[in-house]
Amino acid sequence: MKVLVIGSGGREHALVWKLAQSARITGLYCAPGNAGIESLAHCVPIQADDIPGLKEFVRKEGIELTVVGPEMPLSLGIADEFRKAKLRIFGPTRGASQVEASKSFAKDLMVRYKIPTAAARSFDRLAPALAYIERQPTPLVVKADGLAQGKGVIVAQTVDEACQTAADMLEKQAFGEAGRRVVIEEFLEGEELTLMAFTDGKTVMPMVGAQDHKRAGDDDTGPNTGGMGAYAPAPAATPALRQRVIQQILRPAVEAMSRLGSPFYGVLYAGLMIVRGQPFVLEFNARFGDPETQVVLPLLKTDLLDVLEAVTEHRLDQVDIEWHDQAAVCVVLASGGYPGPFATGLPIRGLPAASDSADVVVFHAGTRRRDGDIVTAGGRVLGVTGLGRGFAAARDRAYQTAKAISFEGCHFRSDIAVRALRSPP
Repeated sequence: MKVLVIGSGGREHALVWKLAQSARITGLYCAPGNAGIESLAHCVPIQADDIPGLKEFVRKEGIELTVVGPEMPLSLGIADEFRKAKLRIFGPTRGASQVEASKSFAKDLMVRYKIPTAAARSFDRLAPALAYIERQPTPLVVKADGLAQGKGVIVAQTVDEACQTAADMLEKQAFGEAGRRVVIEEFLEGEELTLMAFTDGKTVMPMVGAQDHKRAGDDDTGPNTGGMGAYAPAPAATPALRQRVIQQILRPAVEAMSRLGSPFYGVLYAGLMIVRGQPFVLEFNARFGDPETQVVLPLLKTDLLDVLEAVTEHRLDQVDIEWHDQAAVCVVLASGGYPGPFATGLPIRGLPAASDSADVVVFHAGTRRRDGDIVTAGGRVLGVTGLGRGFAAARDRAYQTAKAISFEGCHFRSDIAVRALRSPP
C-alpha cells in the first residue's frame, strides 16, 4: 500500500517513523517532509496547505491512504475535498475540525452538551471584553479564537494584563486572523493531562495519557510555546480517570459532532486540567498532538496502519490496540529566541551518533538539508525521545542524547518528566 503523510514537523516524523515499521506499506511519502523524514520516506515538495497540489499528487502516484498531520489543512477542508474525489484520507472534515479551529465553537459545544470545562465568554469587540474582564477574578486565561500554533493562550495574572492581552489580540492583531475573536476563560488550577483518542465517529479508543510542557522555561515559567517536551504514560491518567474522561468528555464530544451533522473521523485530542480528581477540558484538537505524538506512538505495539485504516473504514471496534509496557520522554531542542523571533539555517552537530540507539529516537521538527548539511528551519528543531522500562531510564537516555546535539542558540528545558519520577509507571 502507498501512504502519504502531510506535514513537516516532529509529529509527522513520528507518524512516518511508525508507519515505516508496517510490512504492508510498499511506498511511503511525506509532503513536504524535513531532513529527518527523508531517510524514511520520499519527501515531496508540496506544502501542507496546497490542497489541489496534494490531490493531484495522490491521484498521479496512486496513493491509497493520506494521513493529515497539521491542523491547517484540516481547517481548510482537505478531508472534504479528498472524500468528494473518492480519495481515502485520515482526518476530520472542515466542520468537525472546528473543535480546534474555533475555541468559541468548542466552548459552545461543551456547554451545550454538558462536557466539563472552564466558564468562559467570547468577544469580537474590545469594549465588552474589557467590561467582562473587570468583573472577573484573576488569574484569567485569554485565548485567540483561531489557530495560533499553540501560542495564542495567555494566562494573565492581573486585570490590567488581561485587558492589555485582549487589546493586543482584538485591536493590534497580535495573532492575526486567529485573534479577531477572543475567549476569556476562568483559570483552573490542577494537573494538566493530554488524552488523545482514535475515533471513527462511533467507537472511541483512547491512547495512553501524556503530559505536555507548554511553558518555555523550567518550572513552567516563561511564555507558552507549541510544547517543549512530553512524557507518557502519564501517571495522572489512572484507569478510573481514563474511564471518566471517556464517559464524560470523549464519547459525548464525538456523539455531539454527529448530532450537529459533522461526524468526527480521526484523532480527537483532549487537553485536560485535572482539578481535585475531576477532568475539565482546556482545549480540543482535531489531530495528533505535538510533541505528545513523539512519546505516544513509540509505545504503540499495534501496526499503526491497521488502526488508521479501521478509522477510515468505520470499523474501529474490530481492532485490538496494544501498547508496550515502557515509558517515553521527549525533550524538545529549540532555536534561540523561541517562541519569539529566531534565526534559521544554523548547522546542527551531533546527529549521526544520536540516532544510533534503539532506546532513543531523534524526531526532526524544524530542519532542512543545505549543501549536504542538516540545518535548523524552525522554532522547535528536534524532539529527542528516550525509551525505557521506567521514567528514570527513559529520561536519562533522552537528556544524554540531547546534550550531545548542538546548534547555535540551542536551548531546552531541564525538567521534562520530573513530575513522573515521583510516580513511576
